[in-house]
Amino acid sequence: MTEDQPPIPPGSDAAHNAETMAHVLTGIQSLHARLDALEVLARPGGQAGRPPRAQAPSWRRPSSGEARWQVTLCTAVAIALQLPVHGRLSLVHPDWVLPAVQGLLLVALVTANPRRINRESRALRSLALTLAVLLSVVNAYAAGALVWEIVAGKAPSSAAPLLATGASIWLTNVVVFALWYWEFDQGGPVSRALAKKQRYPDFLFANMTVTDNPALCQQDWKPAFGDYLYLAFTNATAFSPTDTLPLSRWAKMAMTLQSIVSLVTVALVVSRAVNIFPT
Repeated sequence: MTEDQPPIPPGSDAAHNAETMAHVLTGIQSLHARLDALEVLARPGGQAGRPPRAQAPSWRRPSSGEARWQVTLCTAVAIALQLPVHGRLSLVHPDWVLPAVQGLLLVALVTANPRRINRESRALRSLALTLAVLLSVVNAYAAGALVWEIVAGKAPSSAAPLLATGASIWLTNVVVFALWYWEFDQGGPVSRALAKKQRYPDFLFANMTVTDNPALCQQDWKPAFGDYLYLAFTNATAFSPTDTLPLSRWAKMAMTLQSIVSLVTVALVVSRAVNIFPT
């Protein structure tokens, strides 16, 4: 409206039409606002005025716990592997004492929690760590004694028993470090199952990076003992991480120690065995 045009009288048709258009525009704006609010509420986890929250990955969510049989079977194999390492390499005599004690600890763990590892108990945790310590001490003593025999020239003169002893120590070393990785990653198996403490992972498995893609990984994937056993085996053979990266300092130091033990054992045993092979 210009200054030359006269004002619209209040009761005219033009004033009525202008008032009607203003009401229509106000209703359209209100409708748009309500549709935007409904769109936000319809998103997963969305709230009015807030962006939707991202869902926690599967390895951070509570679960029923992993099965007991994997760790039980591997621990029993590690105990049985001590039998070929007898006599001069035994920490305690008679030779059957420490394997018997380890077997009793394993039976106690399985009896107290036979199926799923999801029971929070300080006593069970202490038993599991005690068993891991015993396996570690016995195997470390055997490895050190074998290395000393080879260096001092007191090793067996036959290649077959030397290779059998070295293989038993090397395989036990793999299981022992798998137990340590499994027991301490994110606070242990029970802590990972219950997901009460949101701790940073100590190991980054490849599955953790693709859990949001159902075509590459299961939606409920969590690391189990088999994954830590594979980690320990590849670290003992390649002497470095393969597809699993250590994130915390203790994990890096533990993998370094395992690589050193494996390298020394393999290098000395194989080189000595090659020298005494029958020609």
